[in-house]
Amino acid sequence: MNCFPLFHQQIYRLSISFFPVLLFLLFSFSGFTFAQEEVDEQENPVVIFNQGQEAHEKGDLQTAINLYEKALKIVPEFPEAEYQKGNVLLALGKTDEAEKAFRRAVALRADWTLPMASLGLLLVRKNQFPEAEKILLKAIELDGQNFPALAALTELRIASKAKPETLRELLEKIKTFSIKANPTASVWASRGILENYSGDKTAAKTSLNRALEIDPRNQSALTERAEIALAEGDANRASEIVKVFSAISPDLPNVKILQARVYAETGKSDEAFKVLDSIKNPSADVAILRDKILANNSSNIADLEKQLEKDAKSAIVLGRLCTLLRADNPLKAIDYCRRAAKAEPKNINHAVGYGAALVQAKRFEEAVNLFHRLAEFAPDNYTVRANYATALFQLKRFSEAKAEYLWLTEKQPNLAIAFYFLGITHDRLGEYLDAMANYQQFLRLADQNINKLEIEKVNLRLPVLQKQIKDKKGKKNG
Repeated sequence: MNCFPLFHQQIYRLSISFFPVLLFLLFSFSGFTFAQEEVDEQENPVVIFNQGQEAHEKGDLQTAINLYEKALKIVPEFPEAEYQKGNVLLALGKTDEAEKAFRRAVALRADWTLPMASLGLLLVRKNQFPEAEKILLKAIELDGQNFPALAALTELRIASKAKPETLRELLEKIKTFSIKANPTASVWASRGILENYSGDKTAAKTSLNRALEIDPRNQSALTERAEIALAEGDANRASEIVKVFSAISPDLPNVKILQARVYAETGKSDEAFKVLDSIKNPSADVAILRDKILANNSSNIADLEKQLEKDAKSAIVLGRLCTLLRADNPLKAIDYCRRAAKAEPKNINHAVGYGAALVQAKRFEEAVNLFHRLAEFAPDNYTVRANYATALFQLKRFSEAKAEYLWLTEKQPNLAIAFYFLGITHDRLGEYLDAMANYQQFLRLADQNINKLEIEKVNLRLPVLQKQIKDKKGKKNG
């Protein structure tokens, strides 16, 4: 199993092939005279280092780090051992110790761009952007083909909110790597990240999926897929990704922020706050997320509207008002939802809220048009498909509604109400056998208290439906 995070996986694989030869040359011309002296292999730092690489490659990380440290005790100025030690420490989640090892490797060989890229990336992940940028730009200056440094620079530019033209220029550079033979997972991940930020979500998903096919644990690809899932309102998918992330690098701030966002999206605010509280030296992003979660938990409409007097374009407050007013005052909710979507256009939840308010206001034609577009953009968003089905049903467009209800029952086979409406849809289309099957499934799943009215309606309908089926009325097939 591949245990090395992000770009360090392919860096390590490259190092396995050339470090033994490189070390032979280094020590041949150094002050060490291993060839002239009979040195026990157990005390030969080159032999010990190569043994460490073998253990490292097999995934035996503890043995590897012990061997690297043993080699370093014999030869303290051993940059290759420091670098590989850093990779192991990073794989073990010991980021502070890994940083020290990478810094030591760079200090010992100031022109070696591999540890520069690793150090720069680690600093990006720690939100130490100014120093990370300096190191990464130097690595690229020394080696224009250093993709790990370019990929780390991609993360830096995104995190520091670089200008669109800067991102487009970087995307063109990354594309040249992806069209070469056997591009790495990190090449595809970086391309996908930049494509997403350029607004080409379809291309981004393709690139990110290619990255994860090559390396299912690639952190950059996982991060961006989680971002897309959250943007599309697919909290379940985002949650699955966070579980993978937490197993790889549980202590990195960006991982914790992502985890907190998923908790917040699924209504687990207390868990979200606990995760945010565990972040050491929190950045401004943590404070912003905390305020957003607090606003999303507020149910006091008057207080929220007072907050709008201070900031009329607050997407957080507008989105919360959109949700709170949807059932009781859908017309007012529509205005707040529209304003929230305008303030934060990339957040699909505001558009979904706007559509749901249209449904509540019985403006079904507008709702259908909106949810049709949203379903193309986020085909796996359950809330989008449920509202789309409802609007189509209310417009008596039963054939189209049937397709949506079929999708809903496939995705949530234990949701009784979806089978109820699917049964009605088949019934209205004269597909009586299918209607009977779905009514019966509804009765099996229904709660006597929650679904009392629907149960009564189905029980009233079933005798007539049974007679229609017996008389061979309706369509033969659904």
